[in-house]
Amino acid sequence: MSDDPETVRQIAELALDDRPLLVLDVDDVVLEFIRPLPRYLASQGLELRLETFHIHGNVFDATTNEPAAAERVSAAIDAFFAVQADWQEMAEGAAEALASFGGRAEIVLLTMMPHRHRAARRTHLDRLGLPYPLLTTEMPKGPAIAMLRGEKKRPVAFVDDLPRNLLSARESVSDASLFHLMADNSIRALLPPFDPEGITTVTDWKDARRKIAQALGV
Repeated sequence: MSDDPETVRQIAELALDDRPLLVLDVDDVVLEFIRPLPRYLASQGLELRLETFHIHGNVFDATTNEPAAAERVSAAIDAFFAVQADWQEMAEGAAEALASFGGRAEIVLLTMMPHRHRAARRTHLDRLGLPYPLLTTEMPKGPAIAMLRGEKKRPVAFVDDLPRNLLSARESVSDASLFHLMADNSIRALLPPFDPEGITTVTDWKDARRKIAQALGV
């Protein structure tokens, strides 16, 4: 069971399903995140200089050139999610790839963000023509994916841009097919080392679409 009570509540609202399960992260998988983020931060008087695979520590005050305080960066990111519809567009190929499954898989979006932004994200996804159920969590994703799968041993595929989320899924659902997809492949070089066992790297949605379909048998 998920460690996040609100995520548990959201999962309980879903109808029981026995189709193969495809769980997708949202930021930098379904929606662009790291590409629009510098423009948004600039509107807040901040500059993103990605030297490591972290946002905190890489954001600077555009006027003083000094590192921005962690509290200021956290507040800016939180505010970004409140106005995400003004900045985030669909990741290339995502809509077409998901539509290609044609109802043969249960597709669920699982995003790690404060629950209070769920309604704003739901509205934005609907406007983009993505009607798939949306779950938010503030805890590791693996237990939530296990709960989503339920007691039936149906095939599971999970797509995320962050290794820690894929590793959490590997721990909780050992037979899940795991895919590492980044909407912006240019930052792959910044990734810290991680154990890739059981995790398939895909470079774009065209690549992911074929491999996910094969993994789910659809």
